[in-house]
Amino acid sequence: MRIRDCTDADWRHIWPIVEDVITAGDTFVYDPAWPAEVARKVWMERPPGRTSVAVDDDGTVLGTAKMGPNRPGPGSHVATASFMVSAAARGRGVGRALCEDALDWARRAGFAAMQFNAVAETNTAAVALYLRLGFTVIGTVPESFAHPTRGRVGLHVMHRFL
Repeated sequence: MRIRDCTDADWRHIWPIVEDVITAGDTFVYDPAWPAEVARKVWMERPPGRTSVAVDDDGTVLGTAKMGPNRPGPGSHVATASFMVSAAARGRGVGRALCEDALDWARRAGFAAMQFNAVAETNTAAVALYLRLGFTVIGTVPESFAHPTRGRVGLHVMHRFL
């Protein structure tokens, strides 16, 4: 597996991953009714941000990440990122590789920290991974995510210095 910058041609491989994740409705705060055009505008970062893909040896897109400044202006020294992995590739280290790549990118780009604004507390695999990579939960917004089977659950704000 290798991670590279996304190209426009990659969207046709990224969209099925994004569509699967957002229609499941259990991890991302994206509207499950979004058409591909709306999702593309949200997911495909423009500079100074970046969108990347993790690809297998045969070129199959296994996952994707988007990253950039968490906020403009006085908050632009803190990065943020989001990650999605295809159902077939979960449990193979793709999410970890994408996150490590995003952290490295943020460091090289001069960001001071990385912050995740909305990690569903029920997304235990992601929370555990981020904790292993040095993030801490700095707060949880109670009942702010409508999980499709567990009802209203909290969203963690997670942070780490670079």
